[in-house]
Formats: sequence, C-alpha cells, structure tokens
Amino acid sequence: MRCRFVFEYAGAHYAPLSIVGENHLVSIILPVCNQADHIEPIINEYVKALEKVQSAYEIILVTNGCKDGSAEVCRRLAEINPSIRSIDSESGGWGLAVRLGLKESKGDLICYTNSARTSAEHLVLHILYSIVFPSVVVKANRKIRDNWRRRLGSLIYNLECRAFFDLPTWDINGTPKVFPRHFEKLMALKRDDDLIDAEFNWICRKEGYPVIEVPVLSTKRHGGKSTTNYGSALKMYWGAYQLWSEGKN
Repeated sequence: MRCRFVFEYAGAHYAPLSIVGENHLVSIILPVCNQADHIEPIINEYVKALEKVQSAYEIILVTNGCKDGSAEVCRRLAEINPSIRSIDSESGGWGLAVRLGLKESKGDLICYTNSARTSAEHLVLHILYSIVFPSVVVKANRKIRDNWRRRLGSLIYNLECRAFFDLPTWDINGTPKVFPRHFEKLMALKRDDDLIDAEFNWICRKEGYPVIEVPVLSTKRHGGKSTTNYGSALKMYWGAYQLWSEGKN
C-alpha cells in the first residue's frame, strides 16, 4: 500500500487531513453499558471526526447487561446511520461485548475502545496510525490517572502482567486498541471479563505481533462512573495470575 497523509497533532487536536491509498474498512467496536444519558452525543462526535478520514468504517455498538435505555438509543442510532450497527446482549462483561463485536465485524482493520473515556480525536489518531502501519497493533498508553489510588492500582497490575507475560507494553487495559484482521489470534479472544485486555497483550507477545503504544494525556470521562474499586482490583490481580497459570498448562 502506498499512502500519503498530512497530519498535525498537538495535545488532543488534529488538523484537517487527507489520505491517499488503498481504502480500508475499519470496524470500530464500542461496548456500551448503562450509557443511555451520553452515548448518542459521543457517537455523533465519532461520526463527525471519522468523516475526515477517507476510509470506510462501521461502528458496532454492543449493549451488554444494560439496565437503562442504552439498547433503545443504540438501535435508534443504527436506524439513522447505515454505518452503525447495534447488538444487544442480556449478559454483561467487557470481554463479552468485545468478543460479540469481533464476531460481527467485517473490517480489515479492527478497533475496540471504551466509549466512556475515548475522545473522537484519540479514536481517529489511533486509526490513522493503523492505516499508515497496517501490520502493527496500535494501542493507547494512558499517562494520567484520576487520582493516586488509581495510579497505584494500575501500576501494580501492569507490573504484575509484565512479569507474568514478559510484556514490553505498559498500559495493559489502555484503549483504543487497533489491529489488522489477519492477526487471527486476536480475532479469537476467549475472555468474557476484564481480563480480555491481558489476554490481548499476551497473544501479541506470544505471536510476535508488533505493538505501538500511543501516549494519551487525558482523564476526561464522558459520563457514568468507573466500576473499578478495591474488590474489582483484587479480582483483576488474581485473574492475571490465573490466566498465566492456565497458559502454562
């Protein structure tokens, strides 16, 4: 692929761009959980930003375990925009939502991300990197956390995963994550829970998939509250150990 682009990036802003080359279909998987009050403006921002990228895209909204009107909002968005599809699952789980989106995706570039935390600018930035480097995994490396407890908890978890899985990457759970469809092992992730990101990074390490980490300097949340607490953190630490143990056998 020959590709030419004009791009400027400073902070969270980008200039108008043009890409000339092979046209990719980019599948963007967005798990949605109890986000009825803010998911529509987020998607509208994504669509507006993606129009600047001269590459076809599809947005796959995966509502999972929602107890509000998220499914109805997502279905309405899909009816309005043919580039948007909506999937609903009664069962919850970050990993489950990602896996359902992977099964439905049709793109040759695959992206999944946390819609509550990912800005339109950062989403487009990661996709641009992947278009230019189509045989590389591109993922976010969040450089800032909300408070010292989250910073400490994240540091412990990332150090644990680096030690267990011999990883070169730092932010295990950082999204967006973008990768080419021909990285088949990443299309066959198995975890239904939050450990899917550790599984993702471990597969990259075992299969030798090259990884680029893009710094993200933002703690802004579009809406809702983080579900991470002491209990869920301990569950993640134990889960990483179990994932490593299972991989040894």
